[in-house]
Amino acid sequence: MAKKNTDINIIDVSADNVSETGIYCIRDKKSAGYSAKIEWFKTKINNGLKIKIAADNAGKQIGFIEYAPSEQAWRPVKADNFYFIQCIALFAKEAKGKGVGSYLIEQCEADAKKNGKSGVCAMCSEGPWMANKTLYEKNNFSAADKLDRFELMVKSFDAKAKTPKFIDWTKEQKTYLGWNLVYSDQCPWHEKSVTDIKQSAAEHGIELTILKLQTPEEAQKAPSGFGTFSLLKDGKLLADHYISRTRFENILRQEKNK
Repeated sequence: MAKKNTDINIIDVSADNVSETGIYCIRDKKSAGYSAKIEWFKTKINNGLKIKIAADNAGKQIGFIEYAPSEQAWRPVKADNFYFIQCIALFAKEAKGKGVGSYLIEQCEADAKKNGKSGVCAMCSEGPWMANKTLYEKNNFSAADKLDRFELMVKSFDAKAKTPKFIDWTKEQKTYLGWNLVYSDQCPWHEKSVTDIKQSAAEHGIELTILKLQTPEEAQKAPSGFGTFSLLKDGKLLADHYISRTRFENILRQEKNK
């Protein structure tokens, strides 16, 4: 059991209450990304996936964690009988430095032990859209694998458990010829990015192939470490996370000048 923090209340998000609780990382319920994430969360393919939101005693949401059985991870990871943390974020300033991130990880660990898991693992990076390893090291996770800008952090409860590892996403990149955008609804910010990139590509006469990932298995075979967002041209990965229209047009200029 995770030790109770009297300053933090945990909201367990479910298909029944998600319309009221929201999904924390995007607040605009009228946005296409919000609706897409809600439907993604409710789909049967994500049975076992959990979202927990941390709120203060006044009811203000200050952080969240999303995790799933490792076999259902929407990242290129191979792990048996672990929980995999797909996202953890603290956007509220008042949540920083108060142990909220650690408390959310403790909630995941307690859930893992309750359900007989061998441990918990997570990806981290110094780059955008992912927590760095400092938070995990503070909670006694160790680096088990590294590829590109990503590290796989692991905390095992079972000495006999097979160590989780990355699936080499670089091998997949060469199969994407021309301009390709690969994404899923795992992140609610993707919908706007895809719409903006699609419109910009059309305006610049770029033939862009868009592939929407429908299952964790597809995400595990994705061509980037982030898994659920990849922009590629002729086998080269140009972006491995959500980007704006401006960033996409900068990439277009860079590619044109080569």
